[in-house]
Amino acid sequence: MTIKIPKLDNKYYLKIVLLLKMAQNVFEITAKDFDNFTKNGFVLVDFFADWCMPCLIMAPIMEELGKKFKDKIKFGKIDIDENNEIPQKFRIFSIPNFILFKDGKEAARFVGAMSADDFENKLKKYL
Repeated sequence: MTIKIPKLDNKYYLKIVLLLKMAQNVFEITAKDFDNFTKNGFVLVDFFADWCMPCLIMAPIMEELGKKFKDKIKFGKIDIDENNEIPQKFRIFSIPNFILFKDGKEAARFVGAMSADDFENKLKKYL
């Protein structure tokens, strides 16, 4: 038996690779589990969209920081197109947009793409 793998264009290939990489330390959340995911401790949520190139650039940085802060901050991401009520609730007008929650309440907000070092230094200020 031979399994035929369809040829993917670069856009979809990049998306699949990034999603597989992010699966290790960054959890994809939905509107249904958002409150439960953010209610305890420090939680960083990445508000993103598949069509946003800066969001795709930040994906491996989120994964890297997820490893570094594994026991201190829980990392999640939420697709703003599929879960539009959550971005509306938090008045997300541009992406990538990252909100750091502490016990369910917003502690900090970071907007735009940035280097891993810059993001790490910003997060350390809240721990």
